[in-house]
Amino acid sequence: MRGILCEQVNEFRMAEDLPEPEWKTGEAIVAVKRIGICGTDLHAYKGNQPFFSYPRILGHELSGIVERIGENEAGVSEGDQVTIIPYLHCSECIACRSGKTNCCVAMRVLGVHTDGGMRERIAVPITHLIRSEGLTLDQAALLEPLAIGAHAVRRSGLTAADTVLVVGAGPIGLGVMALAKYAGARVIAMDMNDDRLAFCRSWAGVDHAINVKEQPGERLSELTGGDYPALVFDATGNAQSMMASFGWVAHGGTLIYVGLVKGELTFNDPEFHKRELTLMGSRNATKEDFDHVLEAIRSGAVDMERYITHRSSFEDMIGSFDSWLKPESGVIKAIVEL
Repeated sequence: MRGILCEQVNEFRMAEDLPEPEWKTGEAIVAVKRIGICGTDLHAYKGNQPFFSYPRILGHELSGIVERIGENEAGVSEGDQVTIIPYLHCSECIACRSGKTNCCVAMRVLGVHTDGGMRERIAVPITHLIRSEGLTLDQAALLEPLAIGAHAVRRSGLTAADTVLVVGAGPIGLGVMALAKYAGARVIAMDMNDDRLAFCRSWAGVDHAINVKEQPGERLSELTGGDYPALVFDATGNAQSMMASFGWVAHGGTLIYVGLVKGELTFNDPEFHKRELTLMGSRNATKEDFDHVLEAIRSGAVDMERYITHRSSFEDMIGSFDSWLKPESGVIKAIVEL
């Protein structure tokens, strides 16, 4: 079986002799057809991903066709098109017992803590498959990054009456914007790239866009009547931005960290207490979030075609990967076809 190994930092290798996945009761063998390239993959390749070791088969934004499966209560059959929930949880820890499988104590994420889907076939627990009939293979593979945004929106308690700020117009931030708009909120986008901000307007339908290099505090104050947004989502994965985001939140508001940085963050405690802020982390997603995104895509509320800006075959991925790292390439979402 063929697969792509990230052998070490800055090094991929196409392997032709990977072992076939072993089928077990309660699992399915899925032929991988699409792989979305995520910031996690980029960070792992460059050596900036926390909780990571080499060598590793990357890839956790996946769709494919079920090749082998036993009897199951999920109604999944051989030949079904599926998307894969890549967060393998234990079902026994305190988080799992409370339904928070996204932050399981013993979490293993495909392509991060255990080998992922950059290979021709993969064994997956049936509980982690979602039938994706009515979606294209492209759309099915990209449920996962949008589900991360959906989870952050759901966790925040956002309502249609809220004005929210999303900092960072990468694929995760865009997903937060789109799902916040889907929920009816007034959405402000913030980034340092004008082209990305234009895409926020045209693709996610944000109400306002602010370049962080152009007096963002004054613009936020103008747009909110001096109140500032009640909810601020930081999806940058940049320490400087994440710390600055404390200054964008309304008194009594909430700051949600969707992005992850490999390092420590600090904040001004008197300012934090003066505003009685709530600070939240938002990690991964649950099946409910995947189902919510599935409905949003089927309804036409999320345009997946323009979300995908770059594409390659499985054979050409290694040669294309370095170019996707360059800001001038304009990558929003790259996808690999098998």
